[in-house]
Amino acid sequence: MGIEILTVADLEDFRLKMLRDIEKLIGTNKPKKWLKTHEVMELLDMSEVTLQTLRNKGIIPYRKLGGVCYYNIEEIENALNQL
Repeated sequence: MGIEILTVADLEDFRLKMLRDIEKLIGTNKPKKWLKTHEVMELLDMSEVTLQTLRNKGIIPYRKLGGVCYYNIEEIENALNQL
């Protein structure tokens, strides 16, 4: 059996293939239907206070489960289109 030398490029190719395989297995390419508060804040580029105000006024619908607010991405899009 001969000696095989691995290069940095070989290892990088292997890493990228592994990441693609893992993404396929867990479905990370599929968009999320429910977002948490910090994800909505980042998506809409707004502060937590602004998001809270929109929630309080009933502009952005949400569900609360175990003390965590979840937002349906489709409902957010509909609400913003109505503004």
